[in-house]
Parts: sequence; C-alpha cells; structure tokens
Amino acid sequence: MISLKQFNESDAQSAQQAIAHCVAIETWQTELVARRPYRDILALQAVAAELTEGWGKEALTLALKAHPRIGERPTGESSEAQASRSEQAVVQESDQQSKEAIRLGNLRYEQRFQRVFLIRAKGRSPQDILVALEQRLQLSEAEDVEASVQQLREITALRLQEAIQ
Repeated sequence: MISLKQFNESDAQSAQQAIAHCVAIETWQTELVARRPYRDILALQAVAAELTEGWGKEALTLALKAHPRIGERPTGESSEAQASRSEQAVVQESDQQSKEAIRLGNLRYEQRFQRVFLIRAKGRSPQDILVALEQRLQLSEAEDVEASVQQLREITALRLQEAIQ
C-alpha cells in the first residue's frame, strides 16, 4: 500500500507497478497513471471507475489471464496472485463439500462460456459464490460478459482502494 501523495509523485513506471495488480489491463493502468496528480482518493476512484466504462469482452479476456479459478489456490508471487490469495481466503478455508461444488460449477461454467468464472470473492461466503455461479450459468453469453465485466470492475475498485490510501 502507498499513499496518494506517493502515487502522485512517483515516476510513471513505479506508479504503474503500484496498481498493476488491480487489473491486468495495461491501458487502464497507463491511463490512470497519466491522469495524475489526483487531488484526493475520491478523484482517483472516480477516474479509475470512468476508465472501466468501455470494458467489454476484449478487456475481460485480457484481465482473465491473471485470474485463477475461484476456489483454486493461486500460484506464484506476482501481485495478482497475492491479491487473489487474499480475496479467496474464505473459499480456501471452506468445507470440502463447498470446495467440490465450486470446482464442479467452475467446470460447467468453463464448458458453457469457454472462460474462467469471475466473481468478486471478497465479502462473499462460499454459498454466496455457489448461488451466483448457478445464476450466471443461466445467462446468455452477452449477459454473462456483462456480469463478468461488472465483477471485474468491482475487483479492480477494491484492489485500488487497498493499494492507495
């Protein structure tokens, strides 16, 4: 975590490194850095949200490269993996039955949509995740892209909030 003052005053490369784990969409990262300085956290968050408005299937595909399956322990020491481990802790600590239900749901989802199921895990129980997974399996491709992008926005906003204060 860094302060907003540090983020504003860092060189572009350091500033981008500070937010790279928020989302694996380099254009979002570079644009957020390019618009510095921010007068306060709310201004930073507003610009960050604005920069997500144009996201669609292409942005989702880019971002999913850095997201592990829900319920699987992310590997590696990248900032994205560390963030995912923290966000998915409740799933990792759940009972074996819930883990297996999520694993099977992931398989069904991937067979249907040909991508990883993305959900903001932070603040959700394994049961909440399973309910959302079942609901998302009922959506059309376009509806699920929209739902996935919304989850990506929420994850990005949470990670930014935790990265810069």
